[in-house]
Amino acid sequence: MKYIYIFVGFVCVGLGAAGVFLPVLPTTPLLLLAAFCFSRGSERFHGWFLSTGLYKKHLKSFAESRSMTLKDKVLIQGFASTMLLIAFIVTDSTAFRILLITVAIGKYYYFARHITTIRVDRLKSH
Repeated sequence: MKYIYIFVGFVCVGLGAAGVFLPVLPTTPLLLLAAFCFSRGSERFHGWFLSTGLYKKHLKSFAESRSMTLKDKVLIQGFASTMLLIAFIVTDSTAFRILLITVAIGKYYYFARHITTIRVDRLKSH
């Protein structure tokens, strides 16, 4: 079972890394799942994952306090919204456009209601 957890952990890391660039893939939940899988599969891989730049940059503050700075929120939302807008413009499928609008509304709702905005000086004190 440990090998399955390790394998799924690496798959989630790969998909989470791709999610940094592709707004359709949810980066944070995938990286959280990777952390869970590595914690169940291998202390060594779990330690490695927690020390990666991907974890530190995209998940550490969120994992510790379910919070992000306003700057991080704006950057993530801006990039994701741009990618969704490009996909919206280039597609002719009404169903896909409705899906993109639903994803956009969902991500704005989630960021506004479920991720606390913290000040930068509070981050530095941790």
